[in-house]
Amino acid sequence: MFVSTLMPTKPIVIAKNVMVPTRDGVGLATDIYRPAESGEGLPGPFPTILCRTPYNKSDLRYIEIGEYFATRGYAVVLQDLRGRYKSEGIGQYFHTVNPHEGIDGYDAIEWIASRPWSNGKVGMVGSSFAAVTQVAAALERPPHLTAIWPDVTPTNNYFHQARENGAMQLHMFWALFVHAQDELEIADNQAAQKIVWDGLRNMRSLVMQTPWQPGKTPLAVVPRLEQVLFDYYTRGEYDEYWAQKANNFEAYYHEHSDIPGFYSGGWFDPYANAMTDYYAAMAKKNKSPQRMVMGPWSHVGMRGDSSFTGDVDFGKESVWGVAHYFERQLEYFDEHLKGIAPNKSALPVEIFVMGGGDGHKTSEGKYFHGGKWRREESWPIARATISKYFMNKSGDLQITPPTDSEGSLTYEFDPKNPVPTIGGSLCGLMEMPEDSGNLDDMWARFLSPVLKLRHIAGIGPFDQSESADLFGGKSPNSALADRPDVLVFESAPLSEDVEVTGVVTADLWISSSALDTDFTVKLIDLAPANSDYPKGYAMNIVDSIMRVRYRNSWEKEELLEPGKIYPIHLRLAPTSNLFKAGHRIRVDISSSNFPRLDVNPNTGEPIGKHTHTVVAKNTLHCSSKYPSAINLPIVGN
Repeated sequence: MFVSTLMPTKPIVIAKNVMVPTRDGVGLATDIYRPAESGEGLPGPFPTILCRTPYNKSDLRYIEIGEYFATRGYAVVLQDLRGRYKSEGIGQYFHTVNPHEGIDGYDAIEWIASRPWSNGKVGMVGSSFAAVTQVAAALERPPHLTAIWPDVTPTNNYFHQARENGAMQLHMFWALFVHAQDELEIADNQAAQKIVWDGLRNMRSLVMQTPWQPGKTPLAVVPRLEQVLFDYYTRGEYDEYWAQKANNFEAYYHEHSDIPGFYSGGWFDPYANAMTDYYAAMAKKNKSPQRMVMGPWSHVGMRGDSSFTGDVDFGKESVWGVAHYFERQLEYFDEHLKGIAPNKSALPVEIFVMGGGDGHKTSEGKYFHGGKWRREESWPIARATISKYFMNKSGDLQITPPTDSEGSLTYEFDPKNPVPTIGGSLCGLMEMPEDSGNLDDMWARFLSPVLKLRHIAGIGPFDQSESADLFGGKSPNSALADRPDVLVFESAPLSEDVEVTGVVTADLWISSSALDTDFTVKLIDLAPANSDYPKGYAMNIVDSIMRVRYRNSWEKEELLEPGKIYPIHLRLAPTSNLFKAGHRIRVDISSSNFPRLDVNPNTGEPIGKHTHTVVAKNTLHCSSKYPSAINLPIVGN
């Protein structure tokens, strides 16, 4: 018997590593937590909370799920995925591209429903990959899946996770090392494990060694995962690989169970588009109730206890933390699995509107941006109106279209000197520091080596200035706005508050000397100078990229004719930010954002197989004939 350390303290029993059979005979290692009395598990029947994960069901973050819900009248099932940790199926794990994931989830849910301690109602929880497993299961419509709470999950790997508007998101390069270091195929091969960990020690160098060559990366010790890397890296076009169900859940939403769903995410999470679109699709399709919450968080940040993300503080009101997260989940599952009506009904959408703070430096050295929660009837917000802010050759950002018949700005984009990533939306890009100690020392037995990793690229909002410790930064305290390869457009100081809530898009007119190149767009809240920040504060809100060979189609590339002018459309990400009176709305245009995104060599060669790089002369056109603009969803009072 195990006594929970969470309050209120009630006895529970745990059955470890029960092998749950799948339809093809593979056993999935499963821990089962149940309420107990006098050292014996109570017969129930109980509703069940299920969490399926590749990250070891015995980690504390999963144990606390088992403890929390089992002491509150639930059975809890934690399960290692096929090919991971204690489960069978070695050699059948392909990162998130697992064609059996939904079917395994179906089999696990129906196995639970057949147990005598089950009341036949199963809810699923989990963040990131443990949310991927929820969507995959819901697409198979298991009869006893009753409610889900997916948190920060991609739903289309081509657009949300591995690639973004044609470019590769390099956090997936790093993530494959994290999944390789505990791969069962090399569990007894210390030499192979060392190769993976040496790769994590050299992550800064490895992300710069493109184009990568098959068989020559540290991931070659796990050939399946290296193949996943090259699928992510070289498949620039949306092809049959990306179209398979395991990669594109969105194409199969019509098969999704009509069950209650609660979707949670953060404005600085790379899956903000995925979560808001998922909610909107299910709210439209399903008759069952759907809910969503979006906060000022990075990936899995809603479970943190800090009021800041990156370098920006949003105030105590922004904090959820594990305790509140569990309380809200308990209320939600009590309603849908136990039939306990909530104390009060509320509008289904909760958003945190960032901004409104006075911009002082907090005691923790963070910029105070502030913000507040608000509930809405729907997403997107119906009363939001799209306002175009046009880019002028003078560097102004205006709501009036340009009147000059001629107007353009040109810069040189050198792939060997990319614009460094300063914050933004990525899961992580981390390294094992050299001073972390020997992985085989006595303490390593008690601490997962993964916990020793540290970020090489900031996540979330930051002042857009380089610093000495920034990966890719070359001169301390130099503003990105001062780089010759960054075009900056600023509004006049705002005479009143302007709230931007919704999906930001951009329509640009571009030309290039190259056959292929990238254009990046970054929306920035530019605060005026104060005593704490004498140069002001340029806070990144959302950004994205367009690899222009895919400007007309994701399925078929079209190289550029050098010098010819083309329109391109970019979808950035959703956000909710109050640009305070006195602030400026700023837009930065460039062609790189490294290491968040891979760098275009500008050669037009096959994706991921270039032989050299060239400097491109890239031009943004901003005239009456070619009016480049960013499109902001403005919400009034």
